[in-house]
Amino acid sequence: MSVQLFKLLVNSVRQRLPRPSILSRSGLQIRSIAVMEVVKDRKDESDTKEELVQDKKHTRYKRRFLKRQWEDSGDGRKENDASGEKKVCDKPFERIKRKKVAMLLGYCGVDYYGMQRNPGVPTIEEDLLKALFDAKYITEEDFTNQQNAQFQRSSRTDKGVSAARQVVSLKLPLEVNIDEINSRLPPCIKVFGIKRATNKFNSKSKCNARTYSYTLPTYVFEPSLSETERKTYRISAEKMTKVNEVLSVYRGTKSYHNFTEKKHYQDPSSLRYMMSFSLERVFIESEMEFAELLVKGQSFMLHQIRKMVGLMIAVVRGQTDMGMMEKVFGKDKVMIPTAPGLGLLLDKVHYERYDAKFKGSHDSLTWDAEDEAVETFKRDRIFPYIIQGEIEGNSMGLWLEKIKRHSFEPSDDVPDDKNDIGDTGGDDDDDNDDICDDGDDNTSKDFKGDEVNGVTQDIEDNNASKDIKADELKDITRNIEENNTIKDDRTKDIQDVKDSHRDAEKLIDVATPEKNEKIELNDAECEVATQK
Repeated sequence: MSVQLFKLLVNSVRQRLPRPSILSRSGLQIRSIAVMEVVKDRKDESDTKEELVQDKKHTRYKRRFLKRQWEDSGDGRKENDASGEKKVCDKPFERIKRKKVAMLLGYCGVDYYGMQRNPGVPTIEEDLLKALFDAKYITEEDFTNQQNAQFQRSSRTDKGVSAARQVVSLKLPLEVNIDEINSRLPPCIKVFGIKRATNKFNSKSKCNARTYSYTLPTYVFEPSLSETERKTYRISAEKMTKVNEVLSVYRGTKSYHNFTEKKHYQDPSSLRYMMSFSLERVFIESEMEFAELLVKGQSFMLHQIRKMVGLMIAVVRGQTDMGMMEKVFGKDKVMIPTAPGLGLLLDKVHYERYDAKFKGSHDSLTWDAEDEAVETFKRDRIFPYIIQGEIEGNSMGLWLEKIKRHSFEPSDDVPDDKNDIGDTGGDDDDDNDDICDDGDDNTSKDFKGDEVNGVTQDIEDNNASKDIKADELKDITRNIEENNTIKDDRTKDIQDVKDSHRDAEKLIDVATPEKNEKIELNDAECEVATQK
């Protein structure tokens, strides 16, 4: 019985088991089905990942996914391009290595509307940048926007003002031909030299002082001359001493709020430090005697130098006294005459601190080797226009006729000094707050002795203003205390009056404690009570 059951079990197993050929084919089918299922599972996983990424809008994974999409789109663009090659730029590009340099130039600004670029009018910067662009020392982008070349001027001279030693900083190629630049410039503008500077050099912020000159005929110092005697007048030694005495008042740190526009006495930006101001030399040109004044200061404001010259002339001519030289630096408003701008000239920009710091690594910016060429340019291109303007145009003579009616007291009827007769519209210096900062050099410890005196004077002035404010606060406190004392006295007087009335009532109407009877007062007692 057991044998039969075993045979039935073996037959049933054989029937259920597949044949060898079918088994091999089924094995391939199993493998193919398994591979397809794995691929399908991977596709499902990628689909789920894409769905998850689309839901995560603000994650880093989303940003990476977008980046991959951008790369894929780039590949798509490459597939659309039949060649797949990089496009060649139409314009040839040549990479030129440029370094920061300091450029020394001079110009006569009679026919220009200042140094700074101004669309629609001729300026010095426009002609200079155009010459550099034509010489292929700067690119078209640099010419359109000079800030790309880190262009910066040391001082912004305005309309009609000339410069003998203007310094600009910008990036230029290492090899520059100065003659090629000058050949593309007009004769009234000339480049004298170019020197390699530090990478962070800024011609405006690195300068520590500026020197201006003012040329004028000497007959302005003598009020008793007629028009025919002006040409033959020669200044005396006593008059030169008087001029230097008045100019010496400007030395030091003072508030020049009356020497410019829109400044008040307590404005810190009106404090300026003047190192020197004197009559430098006297010379004769076209049979007329001229004097050259030199002023050296840390910085200047709008119209400051011309007003300093105008006030000095008024004092020397006797139109006002020396007391006015002290009054103009006080808190009172004073109307100062503005001298013509024809004789104003930027003579030199100083970089003593920069030269001391980079003495061993970079060239000095004193420009001693270019002095001869600068003086020749001044003599040939700048002074002739000043002399011609004074002799033919009578610029200073017309201005002297006007200041005879000038009033130093402020009034609404006084015309603006900018519209003076014979005025070319020139201003003294660049920006109104053109203070020479040191930038990142931190070279304030290297001040010279005179600069330390100027800083010390500033501190003393600030301390004096603080003391004045403290005194004012004490006065206010004292007044409040006095008012409180007066109030207490008045309160005490009122209380005394009330007490006197109360005593009078008691004297008039007094009752005895036993009988509650009123005491009749005689006439004398009533008068006493009434007086109290």
